[in-house]
Amino acid sequence: MNIEKNTVSKNRMIENIFSKFFFLSAVISIMSLVVIIIFVFVKGIPAIIEIGLMDFIFGKLWRPSSNDFGILPMILGSIYATIGALLIGVPIGILTAIYISEIASKQIRKMIIPMVELLAGIPSVIYGFFGLIVIVPLIDQTFKNGGNSLLAAMIILGIMILPTIINISDTSLRAVPKEYRENSIALGASKMQTIFKVVLPAAKSGVLTAVVLGIGRAIGETMAVILVAGNSPQIPFSIFNRFRSMTANIAIEMGYAFGLHQEALFATGVVLFVFIIILNLGLNLFIRKVSD
Repeated sequence: MNIEKNTVSKNRMIENIFSKFFFLSAVISIMSLVVIIIFVFVKGIPAIIEIGLMDFIFGKLWRPSSNDFGILPMILGSIYATIGALLIGVPIGILTAIYISEIASKQIRKMIIPMVELLAGIPSVIYGFFGLIVIVPLIDQTFKNGGNSLLAAMIILGIMILPTIINISDTSLRAVPKEYRENSIALGASKMQTIFKVVLPAAKSGVLTAVVLGIGRAIGETMAVILVAGNSPQIPFSIFNRFRSMTANIAIEMGYAFGLHQEALFATGVVLFVFIIILNLGLNLFIRKVSD
């Protein structure tokens, strides 16, 4: 009995130690986020107050030399590039996930999945180099616009979000019970009808989550966009126009900015942070309504 009691007490002590360690890890993660938020807001809010919220967000001129700090061109550029990336990446990603999950043989699946994982591991600067050397000249040869453009950024970002959408969508599709497929086929539905009318709707929550994460990846990308976008702080009225995203604006100018200019860049980070929070909350509410 004493041996059993000692064993139980040791197990409880080990469980308590691990529980406290896990709790500490969670606290560190949360505190890291809180510290980053406080730092960005403390550095950025004074610029918003000095410039004026409406002038800062809706201003069309970004000229630090004359104290013109309007980020509307960067906001619209980021939104347009993200929408274009979704139009390219979401259909391809979801259809690829459907093929891997529902159609491909085990051998083909074993070949495709490592390639998708490798695609996720490629550094963003490599994507940027690929876009600069291949996509930009191709666009220039086709449309005679110089190549660096919103279209080039859309294509690169569309490729970059593929691994996120494919992996999460594939996991969600494979999580659908086999009984759904078997019952659908037993009722006379074809395999394609079963996939698009039964399996995909059943996995819609996970697929939409993949899209949300893809949006976060696209709107937060910096290096690849810098290399292909042209980085002109102007509103893009066409997919062939050059533009600058919010993240690119911060990365390009932070190295030499000081005073109000530097604070305006931090304020850009504040706007980006708030925008992403609002976007995620809205999309999560939409996912919940769709899932109910």
